[in-house]
Amino acid sequence: MASTYAKRSAVILYGKLALPCLMSVVLLSCKNNKGVYKSNCDIAITFKKVTFTKLIDSIKNYDQQYVEVSGIYKEAREQSALYNDSLFTDHSDKHAIWINFSQDCPLYLEGTHTGLFEASDGGFTPMNNKNITVRGRIDLHNTGHLGHYKATMDRVSFVEL
Repeated sequence: MASTYAKRSAVILYGKLALPCLMSVVLLSCKNNKGVYKSNCDIAITFKKVTFTKLIDSIKNYDQQYVEVSGIYKEAREQSALYNDSLFTDHSDKHAIWINFSQDCPLYLEGTHTGLFEASDGGFTPMNNKNITVRGRIDLHNTGHLGHYKATMDRVSFVEL
């Protein structure tokens, strides 16, 4: 009799814990989904997919070109830049791309009207120190804040977190 009671207690306890645990796993996995933010700017443009290293090494070949590149995005006061995500490269501003987000190309979460820079749930979309993919036009004549960067990417029309 004691073992039957123990088994029933375990089943009841398991049943009460299983649903909250399952819900926690589902909620955590939903929060980790990638966010894709798009703009209607440059919708007809074909973007050249390029690695960050190749872009920096041959930046002159990409002036006024539309590219897609991935890297680590860093934001702070007077900073909005994309850095190489490789551990084996120079991470100084001179080897980074200034990212010039513009109100002319508003970015919205795909399938919604939620903007990239809209506050929701008490804060803005967390991007700092995250690996992102971004599409835009490279401009060698603008080297970002105080001229510290390799180039600027403007007309940003796609961000994937």
